[in-house]
Amino acid sequence: MQLDRELYQDLMKETDEELAILEGNQAVNKQIYTDLTSDFVIQSEKFLKDDLIMIRKHPRYIDFPRHSHDYIEMNYVFHGSFQQQVADKKINLKQGDILLLNQYIDHELSACGKEDIVINFIIHPAFFDYILSNLSTGFIQSQMLQFLMSSMFSYNQTAQFLFYPVAESERVQDIMDQLLKEMMEDSILSKSKIKFLMGLLILELVEQTNQFEQDPSQTNHQSFLTEVFRYIEDNYQDANLNALANKLNQTAYWVSKQVKAITKQNFKDLVQEKRLLVAKNLLMYSDLSMQAIAEEVGYENISYFYRLFKQKYGKTPKAYKKQLMEE
Repeated sequence: MQLDRELYQDLMKETDEELAILEGNQAVNKQIYTDLTSDFVIQSEKFLKDDLIMIRKHPRYIDFPRHSHDYIEMNYVFHGSFQQQVADKKINLKQGDILLLNQYIDHELSACGKEDIVINFIIHPAFFDYILSNLSTGFIQSQMLQFLMSSMFSYNQTAQFLFYPVAESERVQDIMDQLLKEMMEDSILSKSKIKFLMGLLILELVEQTNQFEQDPSQTNHQSFLTEVFRYIEDNYQDANLNALANKLNQTAYWVSKQVKAITKQNFKDLVQEKRLLVAKNLLMYSDLSMQAIAEEVGYENISYFYRLFKQKYGKTPKAYKKQLMEE
């Protein structure tokens, strides 16, 4: 893809940190990155403040020592190349490549030369909840996306990384160019634009993940879940585990155990999620009574329906409807 020359010229300019290195400071200034005095753990509070995401250029001209961080990091090679060791694996990134690093994983970085421009994205784990709540629509899409994203990152202290050789993907590179322009512009709307562009990028990488060679067990899980979610989508009013098991030619016990192992939710929870989503849409876009809506989504007991709806959305269906009408 054609390099944006104006953006390139802007990113080639030395930062204050790089100027200090060029003036003879041969050690990374750890005070920029952490208040801890023992292990070198880069702290998100040093950069994020009250934001969920922050973008900065990686300092050139110096080896960056072994460290970890309490946030999710993404490295993007805008120009040149980038070498680092993640855990015990050496990784060479070329122009256009992306590397996603989970929290707590150790890595050390070789010095970048003048022409090696690498961008670091500092991402709070809560940003992924933001993506799921704002950029996924419909039950199958949101449930499948949640599974794929949890496959990308388990939100615990298990070290993981994902390497995306996406230099040839025009869609990914176009999103990256837009992100970097917003970073440099820093207008009043830039932070909001960056959030949505990052959301689009993550969705694009989820799709790219499916195109790469995968662990066969992950592929099987995706196929199984697609069947489960499609069944719930079509039969949510009276969906039951035995009917699904018969459809899959499996025992109800096996299907139940698989659903729980993969999604961390019970089959009943998934059905309930779909029913309440439909109920919310009916409240928004129909004039049906509360009793009719409860029955439409599969609940004969309206008191039970009210209780579940309030647990999910924080308001009773009537209060939710009233708020919509006032707005």
